[in-house]
Amino acid sequence: MNHHTRHDTQLLAPKNCIILLGASNLTLSLRLVTHLMQQQFGGPSEILVAVGHGRAYGSANQVLSRGLPGIVASGLWSQLATAEPCPTVALLTDIGNDILFGSAPEQILRQVEWCVEQLQMQSAQIVMTNLPMASIEDLSERRYTFYRNVFYPFCRLPRSETVSRARSVYQGLIDLASRRNFTLYEQEPVWFGPDGIHVHYWKRRAFYRDVLGHFAVPGSNDKIASGESRKELFLTWQQRPKFAYKTVLGREIQCRQPSGRLTDGSSVFKY
Repeated sequence: MNHHTRHDTQLLAPKNCIILLGASNLTLSLRLVTHLMQQQFGGPSEILVAVGHGRAYGSANQVLSRGLPGIVASGLWSQLATAEPCPTVALLTDIGNDILFGSAPEQILRQVEWCVEQLQMQSAQIVMTNLPMASIEDLSERRYTFYRNVFYPFCRLPRSETVSRARSVYQGLIDLASRRNFTLYEQEPVWFGPDGIHVHYWKRRAFYRDVLGHFAVPGSNDKIASGESRKELFLTWQQRPKFAYKTVLGREIQCRQPSGRLTDGSSVFKY
């Protein structure tokens, strides 16, 4: 009985809050990223995520039959505003899908800055990945057209315009990081597959170790410890999270949050 009480208390008092914003890359590595962050900051955690294949910061998106609102319009922000104060870390990644949905660079930068502002109001430590410009610029006309048609079938932007807008967002994020004082991670081509925007499957762990190593850990100057030096079990889902709101074939589907739980007792709010 006493053990059960202690476990319940632990669930009600997370050690920290982890916020994850992104699209396909983060969706595919959600459990891995959470695990690596908890190696660095401890757990259990309250985890707020706004992810999803094709997810954009401002534009609503549709992938096959599933629709999601833009990240800025998600319910994550109202949940964050009412959460109990605790140490908060935030990873913002996969910025750029809005370009292929027709958004202007200035609009994208305003939406990303709004996210940063909300996070800094909660005293969150922020690491953001910049657009992988070298990989994007390296795409040939043929490869660009092929992957654009696969991932963004309704987009007709020519390669030249997409690259131009990407450069504007890339430079704008550099200026934003300087002005807003957060860490901006430059993504090297070595991490990416042939489409130039998705991290190679076999490099995901090394990639996220490198990205997350740019968070400052209180009382330590070390980056994330290697798996060999940590004897923790890899986190598994006790209950997989479901979107708080989505549409399927135009029908609205809602799910109460938190909808997910990890085996260490961390709760997951998915928006």
